Amino acid sequence: MPVSSSSESDHNMTNRTPHGERGQAFRPVRMGAKGAVVANHPLAAQAGLQTLMRGGNAVDAAVTVGFALGPSEPQGSSIGGDGFVMVHMRDKKLIRVANGTGAAPLAATPDRFGGGIPQMEFSAVSVPGIVDALLSAHEKYGSLPLATCLEPAIELCEDGVPVSHFQSVSAAKYDVLMTAPTSAAVFAPDGRPLAPGDLRRNPDLAKTYRLIAEQGRSAFYEGEIAREIARFSEENGGLLTLEDLKLHKVRWDDPISTTYRGRTVYEAPPNSTGHVLLQQLNLFEHVDPANAPYLSAESVHMMVEAKRLAFADREAYVADPEFVDIPMEGMLSKEYAASRFGLIDPERVTDQVEPGDAWAFQDRAPDESRRFFRPGVESGSVSPVPSGGSETTHFCVVDRWGNSVGELQSIQTMFGSCLIAGSTGILMNNRMTYWHLEDGHINQLRPGQRVRHTMNPVMVFSGPVEDGGRLELVCGTPGADTQVQTNLQVVTGVFDYGLTVAEALEGPRWTHFQSGTDSTYPHGTRDELSIEDRIPEESPEGLRKRGHALEMVGPFEGNGSEGAIQVQQESGALMAASDPRRDGDSAVW
Repeated sequence: MPVSSSSESDHNMTNRTPHGERGQAFRPVRMGAKGAVVANHPLAAQAGLQTLMRGGNAVDAAVTVGFALGPSEPQGSSIGGDGFVMVHMRDKKLIRVANGTGAAPLAATPDRFGGGIPQMEFSAVSVPGIVDALLSAHEKYGSLPLATCLEPAIELCEDGVPVSHFQSVSAAKYDVLMTAPTSAAVFAPDGRPLAPGDLRRNPDLAKTYRLIAEQGRSAFYEGEIAREIARFSEENGGLLTLEDLKLHKVRWDDPISTTYRGRTVYEAPPNSTGHVLLQQLNLFEHVDPANAPYLSAESVHMMVEAKRLAFADREAYVADPEFVDIPMEGMLSKEYAASRFGLIDPERVTDQVEPGDAWAFQDRAPDESRRFFRPGVESGSVSPVPSGGSETTHFCVVDRWGNSVGELQSIQTMFGSCLIAGSTGILMNNRMTYWHLEDGHINQLRPGQRVRHTMNPVMVFSGPVEDGGRLELVCGTPGADTQVQTNLQVVTGVFDYGLTVAEALEGPRWTHFQSGTDSTYPHGTRDELSIEDRIPEESPEGLRKRGHALEMVGPFEGNGSEGAIQVQQESGALMAASDPRRDGDSAVW
């Protein structure tokens, strides 16, 4: 389908930016022919590129970046957290997802959190799973020795990383970083928060990385590192034990996918909620971009309404698939999308959004041995319970052979629990805050189960990978519930409106907040549509007329920190861009 033509307001927007073609871009697209890495810290991106230039493939570089983010971007991720690693190996015609999310400790039950789930205590720590995912991906698909992949990350730990202005301001908000002795040794070594330009060193983390390089996953989940994490947990009121760590095992999954205007879009399956992006695309596919121009009230309204319907389904149906039966085929069916699209009024916000009956579009009945939700069915069902800034990091890599990795990893909220586990140098997560405590909620806390996640790596191909489909785009963003919304804007921006990846990332961004769907405990949020004030001037009024409650925010105060690599199909050139809203950068070769 041809992209829609630029309106006069689009033209005015591009006139205000130095690199705008159809939209706004303040920085050029970074282009390379042999490799590209995009990460939320420039030193992490450069570390990944260093591995590519040493002959490594995309998986090797992803391992480098995944570990390098610990010392360079601690507010967003750490090996004390979790995530999803999407791996595409071109010659194998393969795309798979390493689920690196960890379970709730065996001692974690709802009655242990009678006063609510804390944010900055060790009782909020769940099993960290990203190490197993990265090492498993390397074992299956990497080409360089593990020690070689970790060298750049170890160097960052020992030599130090200059603290950015963003990190300095962010860290100063968290007293625990300055008062907990193990954390203060890294974040306030002289008794004061590190200022912009100060070097943040973490020699203990370098020692931990060396142990992993020498001994592999066993060091982290069974050996010296595991014992130190468990000791610190026990001494600081945590629920995480050595047994919890020993029981962890990465899960390899096939991705879920849908088609969008002839292309194939891949996502991580549950317990990721990547299905939301695919459902949104299935719904917006019914909209002609020529009649709903980029950032017009028409297009934003239809995307927001699609988002609201998909989120209602998420709240009803999705949790750990090992314990919950999810009608994923029904949720992703085009027929289901057509039935749901009929609920959208192009001129008015829908008053009440309810989950649909996805089981009606599934070719089997629910599994009675597992929990499930089905509208109007009481036996075996679970009703969704309405409830009233989160941090992560994303990076992506494409190598000279056409292999690619898209990865999300997280410690949950900014700086996670704010606690470094003893002498390991590892900043630990506070992922327990994603659980629900309400009886009957599909995502209610249960020990030994994995919580529902918002992280979702995205890859877009010309067709199915197994049929030789060519990679066109890999992208993703931090931002909890805003992730699938930002990814929707980027995918449609590139493929519906003909934007460059820089324009798709840097253009005005909207985020919708939906009551009853906030992922972080206590799960309450306002009903509101937040939009950066660079949007075309006629759009806000059109959205207000449709019934949206708007919050206009500053020009770059929108949510997320997207990164993307687009592949030029004729030449194979790699076109990379990173989000100016954070410290991210692109490194190309």
